[in-house]
Amino acid sequence: MALPETMRAIAISAPGGPEVLAEQRVPVPEPAADDVLIEVAAAGVNRPDVLQRQGRYAPPPGASPLPGLEVAGRIVAAGSAVDPAVIGQRVCVLTPGGGYAEYALAPYAQCLRLPPDFPFEQAAAMPETLMTVWHNLFERAYVAEGDTVLIHGGTSGIGTMAVSLCRLFGITTIVTCGSDDKCCAALDWGASFAVNYRSDDFVEAVRRITDGAGVTAVLDMVGGDYLPRNLNCLAEDGRHVSIAVLGGGKAEVAIGQIMVRRLTLTGSTLRPRSPAFKAALVDEIRRTVWPSVATGELRPAMDRMFPLAEAAAAHARMEAGDHVGKIVLAVR
Repeated sequence: MALPETMRAIAISAPGGPEVLAEQRVPVPEPAADDVLIEVAAAGVNRPDVLQRQGRYAPPPGASPLPGLEVAGRIVAAGSAVDPAVIGQRVCVLTPGGGYAEYALAPYAQCLRLPPDFPFEQAAAMPETLMTVWHNLFERAYVAEGDTVLIHGGTSGIGTMAVSLCRLFGITTIVTCGSDDKCCAALDWGASFAVNYRSDDFVEAVRRITDGAGVTAVLDMVGGDYLPRNLNCLAEDGRHVSIAVLGGGKAEVAIGQIMVRRLTLTGSTLRPRSPAFKAALVDEIRRTVWPSVATGELRPAMDRMFPLAEAAAAHARMEAGDHVGKIVLAVR
């Protein structure tokens, strides 16, 4: 098919608030050897996009300067090392950047083919949260059936995906939320327990819920003074996984507690990892989790859809913290 030379895209005019997101016309990118070009139907909105807009999370070398880490759409062109038979496939993918646009590039090895008739807007809400939760909770904290985990930000995109995956694999979830309404939403989504951290001490709540045993793992996006409190929630041999530091990048912990109780502190960031790592992660998800998407057992929690031109409003909603589930941009 004949492709246009230019496309609509959302660019960051300067570091700042949502208002610095502006629609521009930019050249349609050309795929490198291992890449495919995707005609974007929908793009997910994620916290790293907000941090990039603020000037606090630079794209990795060689990545598009445009925001947007996950898209869903149809492959319309392929690089020289990719079988041209993939053209026409409906896919979703974690991109290195550039998702807020009518066309985006991604390595084909990182693409997940969509089940027939799977909605693009739901597909665009999955790659970033699915890969982040699977790697950190299941590979780094190696949780398994019968375990109990504490998940902060229980109604966020990450939190709702963590609840969904844990439910699939027989894992009890305790989530924290900032209001009673959000606690109700988390329970409706499938969380086993929900704690309003504004009115209840989550450390005491975890102790009460687990009869003093503690949780197997903590998935934390807050950091700061949450870290020592999280450690107090862990059972012996428990694992703490950090995936963001929204509450601060420094914490003071008792090293003796880590030693005596044999605790593990780990964490990761996904965007800077190599294409080979991401391809291996996608392959594992394709084998272990993706069949549940086809059967309808795994779906993302959806908050609101915004047109591409209203990306600033989508960012403002994310920063307000009122959303439950994923915010998505409709591109086509």
